[in-house]
Amino acid sequence: MKEIRKIAIMTGGGDCSGLNPVIRAVVRTAIMKYGLEVVGIRHGYHGLYHGDFVKLGLEDVEEIITKGGTILYSSNKDNLFQYPVRDANGEFVRDENGKLTYEDVSDVGVENLNKAGIDAVFILGGDGTLTSGRDFARKGVNVIAIPKTIDNDLAFTDFTFGFDTAISVATEGLDRVRTTGMSHHRIMVVEIMGRGAGWMTLHAGIAGAADVILLPEIPYDINKVAEKIKADKANGKEFSIVACSEGAKSLDGKQVILKVREDSPDPIRLGGVGSVVADQLEKLVGSEARATTLGHIQRGGVPTAHDRVLSSRYGYAAVELCMKGDFGKMVALQGEQMTAVSLEDVIGQKTKNVDPNGELVTMAKAMGVCFGD
Repeated sequence: MKEIRKIAIMTGGGDCSGLNPVIRAVVRTAIMKYGLEVVGIRHGYHGLYHGDFVKLGLEDVEEIITKGGTILYSSNKDNLFQYPVRDANGEFVRDENGKLTYEDVSDVGVENLNKAGIDAVFILGGDGTLTSGRDFARKGVNVIAIPKTIDNDLAFTDFTFGFDTAISVATEGLDRVRTTGMSHHRIMVVEIMGRGAGWMTLHAGIAGAADVILLPEIPYDINKVAEKIKADKANGKEFSIVACSEGAKSLDGKQVILKVREDSPDPIRLGGVGSVVADQLEKLVGSEARATTLGHIQRGGVPTAHDRVLSSRYGYAAVELCMKGDFGKMVALQGEQMTAVSLEDVIGQKTKNVDPNGELVTMAKAMGVCFGD
């Protein structure tokens, strides 16, 4: 194996609290333990394509453990294996049916890594970002992957960094609307991120003492939700809290789509189901209902202590994996141990979803929470 002297690190996909602590852990471990040179690739795969590299030293990561987001910036639209073609004016090139045309420009990324003398690249991202990571590994790049998503829906790892911070923010959101609901005898619906997985909504809903939790994994009957709220009202409770996942599905299986971004590898943008549920409940129950969408405030801000520690563990474990020459792997938390799994095994697996019959759902139902089923 070629001696590892210079490594690069990049962040792709949506940002989250915990990325900067991972970067810090990688940089400090690489420099202080192994004397490596570290380079940051800015703006994800966009930066890899354009050669946007910057040297990272200890001074660059000195104060970033408390910061949300990523000092290396990110992009969720730049799949170099399927890159939208643009003309001389920067406009997208379309075929005769009006659809975008694509080309494989991944060799440019490989060439940029080689020209910079980079021996291994650390890729922080979710399913889309790590799929490209696997594909670069197939092209001979020494890839170390670190899983990132606030949705906590990646297979093979129990918890991802950023999740704890996000559910803490969502729980605070539920706590804050509770006082307004109590004051005005309202139904307060809070829409929580998570795409097709309900982990964030389930955890925040339990922690925030929600009366109703609506998840993508459990299609809901709005009439059953209304019956629950009416029953609580008859028993003297004049307000209700509904934790609603952005990917929640009604019985017809449909999700509410906010918009479609055709230039993105993941074009569907969910959003708006909270308002739909609030409007329906207001009509069915007869009480005023208000919807609040937490949106991107769940992604940002100061990482919790738990996420700072977890992120540091991921970063350290990634460097150790690299120095063993164990490439093409993703660092994973399984139980209490940091381990690694092949990207070939990770990519293509179904996302890790909430079990409708699992412990947390069963516990919540036993305590009177309605899931609309």
